[in-house]
Amino acid sequence: MASVSTYDIKSELEMFDITCDNDMVFDKMLEQCLCNRLQGEDIVLEWVAFSTTKGGMKLNLDTLEQFEHEVEERKNSGFSCTLSHTFGVHSWKCYSCFAGSKQKEQEEEESLLDSYSTPAKGSQKRRLTTPEHPQSKRTAALIASPVLLLSPASFSPSSTPSQKYSQRGGRGDVVSTFGAVQGTPWMGRGGQQQGAQLELLEGSEDSLINNYKYMFQRLRDVRNVLTEKIELLGEELRTHFSIEEFSPLSLPAQDCVTVLGQVCCDSNGKLNAQSVLLEAGPEQGGQQVPVDLTELREYSLFPGQVVIMEGMNTTGRKLVASKLYEVSGIPLKHQIKLLKLNWSLMVMVACGPYTPSDGLTFDPLIDIINVIVRDRPDVCILLGPFVDSKHEQIEKSQLTETFEAIFNRCVGSIIEGTKGVGCRLVLVPSQRDVHHHFIYPQPPFTLHDLIKDDAERVTLVPDPCTLLIEGVTFGITSTDILFHMGAEEISCAAGSDRFSRILKHMLIQRSYYPLYPPVEDVNMDYEKFQSYGQMPVCPDVLIVPSELRYFIKDVLGCVCVNPGRLTKGQVGGTYGRLLIQKCSTSIDGKRLSPCVAGQVVKI
Repeated sequence: MASVSTYDIKSELEMFDITCDNDMVFDKMLEQCLCNRLQGEDIVLEWVAFSTTKGGMKLNLDTLEQFEHEVEERKNSGFSCTLSHTFGVHSWKCYSCFAGSKQKEQEEEESLLDSYSTPAKGSQKRRLTTPEHPQSKRTAALIASPVLLLSPASFSPSSTPSQKYSQRGGRGDVVSTFGAVQGTPWMGRGGQQQGAQLELLEGSEDSLINNYKYMFQRLRDVRNVLTEKIELLGEELRTHFSIEEFSPLSLPAQDCVTVLGQVCCDSNGKLNAQSVLLEAGPEQGGQQVPVDLTELREYSLFPGQVVIMEGMNTTGRKLVASKLYEVSGIPLKHQIKLLKLNWSLMVMVACGPYTPSDGLTFDPLIDIINVIVRDRPDVCILLGPFVDSKHEQIEKSQLTETFEAIFNRCVGSIIEGTKGVGCRLVLVPSQRDVHHHFIYPQPPFTLHDLIKDDAERVTLVPDPCTLLIEGVTFGITSTDILFHMGAEEISCAAGSDRFSRILKHMLIQRSYYPLYPPVEDVNMDYEKFQSYGQMPVCPDVLIVPSELRYFIKDVLGCVCVNPGRLTKGQVGGTYGRLLIQKCSTSIDGKRLSPCVAGQVVKI
């Protein structure tokens, strides 16, 4: 849209012989143009129509305020001046439509929209449902169809199906495998028996189940959370390595000292071997000291990591590290509840976006619904984004519906499309869901007006969360921690691949997001993060979707899954499926561990 200036508005007003000596009036009209994406001629035409209906009202601040107030009032009441989107441009319905009945105005509006939209079979006009003219069962069935609910023309008049997605190859190909379960097909029980039992590990009273107020945290509160993290993990490390006590970090010493602290960077740039600082907790002085890593043969560090180092600090101003304690041998705390599995449990995992990047067609979502119907999993975990804030048409506001309405139709299609299967649905929000709270930890979605049967099948969880499914512990986060930590981690001769190192860090640090400070895209509420962003136990399965390459691997006894994203740009992506059985192996002699096999499959 071309830029608008007060000069353009004045010129348009002069064409209608409308004068005004108050420059604030033009500034106010310019503000309305910018807020509603209008050109100068558009706002002037709207004013002319408005003033004409009011008997030739003069243009001044008072009348302009009345004009703006009436526009907002009629917009909120759903009258004919609601915003419409024609070829992505917002335009107000003219005030000259005041006459006539409301029904007539709605019919005229629909006819106007039909003239700009893509023709379809049959009439596009909405039929009124009355006791004398009830809606037919066939029409009701068509409206409930997921394909029609997710029709691209219903979201954007200019949207067309993605050619690259429809022409993709390799559909259904297995691109990654893990483990093996003998004699069991990749099929779930569906709704043949009682549904799988799901519960948040912390319990409903201690879980993040509601929205909360954010943007109120103080720096002191952030410091307290970080300090407590250092102290709690440090005490666990001290006990495991039988260390008597940690030395103050900034105290000069001529002997080798053992110190505890959090890794950080000496600037706002990326961490490197020359910019590593170690920040101690209050008990060790609370100071930051540079670290010399040249004597370490191997290391893997990232900002926010709690570590134990051994070395010389003769001046109190630099620690020459000679040993970095290897923490991979620390025993991880597992869930002590017994597995309830008496059958093979199939879990399907898919992560958005659910549309290709070149159009708002939800064909990938319809395809994954068809896969659910075919494979009949016991549980299906669907992670956002459902309405992706990074989609080009959403960024440019080329939509004819609200974000919330599109999301509700997506979820409604999933619920309706899988109703015959009877599988449990777990919906996880994403930082990229444009209609949801942009905070971490992220509260669960809110769905209104779900009927009882659907509410029993759908479980809404926060990001992140620890979920028990038939006694199997699932750790789930939709935030791309692999990508974020991969960009910040530094290593030297660390041996294992980067994915395994990052996942090991997450498990050892007992956190779904151990990186500090977080990337700019993540708005962290540290008080809530302290309560809901930690791993209370080591999960049996950790789900960490990422833009990076898909995988399934075992890390410290935890099966870690990156199912990939359902779409990658304009083409199809991947989803994951897991088959879980009870094994005879015990953990600490207290609990039978699950036997997990997994696959990543092309959509």
